[in-house]
Amino acid sequence: MGRIASTYNIMPEGIDVDLNKIITTISNVIPAGIELKETSIEPMAFGLMKIVAFFIIDDSVENIGNQLESKLRSIDGVSEIENTDSTVI
Repeated sequence: MGRIASTYNIMPEGIDVDLNKIITTISNVIPAGIELKETSIEPMAFGLMKIVAFFIIDDSVENIGNQLESKLRSIDGVSEIENTDSTVI
């Protein structure tokens, strides 16, 4: 099959959450078939920051997108996730 480039916003539970720790955890929990290519920390609102993460996903694995989102939501300190962009490459 193909590969998908996806960007996610990962929002923390509050301003005192260690975003660098979340970024490290992302690398350790993503399922096989997904590669974390890039992360950045960007302002969101009212002093709250978010993580923007860019992934390359092997879409030959069934339900790989759902698996990724489930793993991201399970990280301590993560409040919400949002897929902001996906495209087949």
